[in-house]
Amino acid sequence: MQLKPITEQVVVVMGASCGIGRLSALRFAERGAKVVVSARGEAGLHSVVDEIRGKGGEAIAMTADVAEFDEMKAVADAAVGEYGRLDTWVHIAGVGLFAPFKQTMPEEFERVIDVNLMGQVYGAMAALPHIKREGRKALVHMSSMRAKRSIPLQSVYCASKHGIDGFVETMRVELRHERWPIGVTQIMPATTNTPFFDKARTKLGVKPVAPPPIYEPGVVAEAILHAAENGPRDVIVGGASRAMILGQAISPRLLDAIMERRIGFKVHYTNEPKPEGAPDNLFESTEGPTTIEGSFSDRTHPRSFYTWLQTRPTAKRSVMVGAAVLGAGAVLRRRAA
Repeated sequence: MQLKPITEQVVVVMGASCGIGRLSALRFAERGAKVVVSARGEAGLHSVVDEIRGKGGEAIAMTADVAEFDEMKAVADAAVGEYGRLDTWVHIAGVGLFAPFKQTMPEEFERVIDVNLMGQVYGAMAALPHIKREGRKALVHMSSMRAKRSIPLQSVYCASKHGIDGFVETMRVELRHERWPIGVTQIMPATTNTPFFDKARTKLGVKPVAPPPIYEPGVVAEAILHAAENGPRDVIVGGASRAMILGQAISPRLLDAIMERRIGFKVHYTNEPKPEGAPDNLFESTEGPTTIEGSFSDRTHPRSFYTWLQTRPTAKRSVMVGAAVLGAGAVLRRRAA
């Protein structure tokens, strides 16, 4: 689906105070979009707006809790009030809880669902009335590889991402049935080096991390910008994410065994103590880092060839044709021998 070029867009980025959201907002502005940034943390929002304006871009900030529909509606209305329209809604805001399910409290489970799933629902509800006015616009929903394959110690986070997967699939089909030229994209990254892990609630006794490999935020941000212009169905970020999703489709029981015995538990533990009860952003905004990158820069992958191909269809087709030619050549050589 060919949508408006980014230079002509008004973009809302939810969860823009740090991490992938902050970087995405900066890159949208660098490409000429007018940007509305939103999150709970006021300091992070003002700093990203200052950075955008300092480079000659246009941006405004709106503090909001994605778990409150009225606040989502206010953000969408502010975008239209300031810039006259809303072209792309990018929903990145999310929270995390790292704990065995048996240690998860009902109110904690409910809160993660309210932010990660209901926040995405409320964002779409708030944005769609404006996006439908012209069409050729986009909803970009940040999900995760965990939307397709759950992992231990993240039961509620994985449940919320599975919910996003189901919600987005239904909404996409309904919009197409009604002939709306609106892109609906689910972004599914592997583990990404952002402050998410610094801010998440943990009951592991240490600062948590998710299974490697870990990718730089820029890999995900480029996928988001691609979605805003092209409206693909899904963008899987990172070859590791693709491998996990493929493995789940082929043999979920094998992945169960791998998770249980090898990568499901120990990989979540770092060497940095973080006691239960340490500050986190589950229920309230924290004074945590407003940076783009998290604290795992020494072990991250700066790029993903797999994702690069997914966001460049011409190159992808060329690689596939080349592989087919090489394969056919190999078969012919065997027969000749």
